[in-house]
Amino acid sequence: MNKQLIECVPNISEGRNMEKINAIAAVVETVEGVKLLDIDPGNATNRTVITFVGEPKNVVEAAFLLIQKASELIDMRTQKGEHPRFGATDVCPLVPISGITLEETAVYAHQLGERVGKELGIPGYFYEVAAKEEKRKNLASCRAGEYEGLKEKLANPDWKPDFGPSTFNEQVAKAGCTAISARDFLIAYNINLNTTSTRRANAIAFDIREAGRIKREGNPSTGKKVLDANGEPVRIPGKLKAVKGIGWYIEEYGIAQISYNLTNINITAMHVAFDETVKAATKRGLRVTGSELIGLIPLQAMLDAGDFFLKKQQRSLGISEDEKIKIAVKSLGLDDLKPFNPKEKIIEYLLEDTSKKLVDYSLKDFAEETAGESMAPGGGSIAATVGALGVSLGTMVANLSAHKAGWDDKWEFYSNWAEKGQAYKNKLLFLVDEDTNAFHKIIDGFRLPKTTSEEIELRKQAIENATKYATEIPFQVMKTACNSMEVMQAMVKDGLQSSLSDAGVGVLCARTAVIGAYFNVRINAKDIKDRSFAEAILKKSKTIYEKAIAIETEVMQYIDEQM
Repeated sequence: MNKQLIECVPNISEGRNMEKINAIAAVVETVEGVKLLDIDPGNATNRTVITFVGEPKNVVEAAFLLIQKASELIDMRTQKGEHPRFGATDVCPLVPISGITLEETAVYAHQLGERVGKELGIPGYFYEVAAKEEKRKNLASCRAGEYEGLKEKLANPDWKPDFGPSTFNEQVAKAGCTAISARDFLIAYNINLNTTSTRRANAIAFDIREAGRIKREGNPSTGKKVLDANGEPVRIPGKLKAVKGIGWYIEEYGIAQISYNLTNINITAMHVAFDETVKAATKRGLRVTGSELIGLIPLQAMLDAGDFFLKKQQRSLGISEDEKIKIAVKSLGLDDLKPFNPKEKIIEYLLEDTSKKLVDYSLKDFAEETAGESMAPGGGSIAATVGALGVSLGTMVANLSAHKAGWDDKWEFYSNWAEKGQAYKNKLLFLVDEDTNAFHKIIDGFRLPKTTSEEIELRKQAIENATKYATEIPFQVMKTACNSMEVMQAMVKDGLQSSLSDAGVGVLCARTAVIGAYFNVRINAKDIKDRSFAEAILKKSKTIYEKAIAIETEVMQYIDEQM
């Protein structure tokens, strides 16, 4: 079972005093196993989004301490800002990241709320999936009236808090109210306009957001509301589902923005919201100048945006992850108002293992490491490296072909091959380090104690399992490198003929990777006690070896004929 991880994204009602903000965020790191990922203050909104991640119980503890600290340092009686709010910790959503469902996350949200109410005397509501009644699912309903209307709201039996006191006492007057939820990953996303008009920004928000606008007779802004049979206002739906939005003026930037909450990026992606906003703004005589991401974003959302804009440009999608992110940042104008650093804004990058890998070395350092006295990296890692370089050449030819003048009608054909090449390259790069890791597993097995008969048996089994794994990894190198030859084959025949030699070198590298990894399979398989396993993998390896030799012979013959 995967390790359970949840993210917590509390929004505190302080965006200007960095001493207070840092003091509140700092309590998160006092909880073992919780990683503080991001602190994103907003001056005009007077609000800061803090993001941290960890195992559920630890995250709940960190969230409790943060809410406690915020209630000590923030006084809602004097707080003002552009963003709707009703508490020092205004909202505190818990978001499932891995190994846990949304419903299971809601249980932890309830535990947090109960603690906040009982131990801190702060009232609050559960919303989204954690809501205990339908009318409280929507955050806007829970927060209606904001801090200024909180005293009246708490006294209303229909809005009795889910946790904490119902009386507007001195503690509540200072700390306000907190909304706690379990929800899917939400992207807080602002789009910048070349106007200072909040009314015009709101008009675009109403065009786009799911709730749309209230239908009116005559003038769409000032006409009489159209009511349904129950006396409720009739709404004209907006264009996009799972989108909430309002317009506001940001004095800090001197522009109006549309502030969106994208509540389900599987329904409406960030780039879709941006693109539709551009269309709506253009129709109203306005121009989108860029956008602003508040908090963090999943890597896939950025890659999807890169792909979206590459397709619009009829450019190959088979480029590196870094290049796709650059395209996304520039296309969305995420660096319009301030620099955008992917390493600080993409959640997977913040969770990455920071220990240095072989693939992170410079070519010179990798060569020096290999040439040293250590037995690893060895032939398996080098075979994987050569294979990665080989398919990179094939991918290069595909990308060059996709961009060739006069071949615009074939760009998707070459893009598909380049994407395949990138996938093979990424797998082989992973195997560069994994082959060395597999070798170290064998060494770890030999280092296990062997004093008792039980220890001896456990040691034997650990060595056997590690040896099998150290055989499977070069087998994967063989299989991946051999399969990658299809990219070079296609480019030799259909790609730029001026790059024929590049595709040819790619085939030779792939063939070398297959043969080199085959040596490693054979030398490791001889030490496996389970001979049926060993013979089976050797048989499959021989088939791959022969296939790679045959492909290389065919391709080299074709290249000779063309040259």
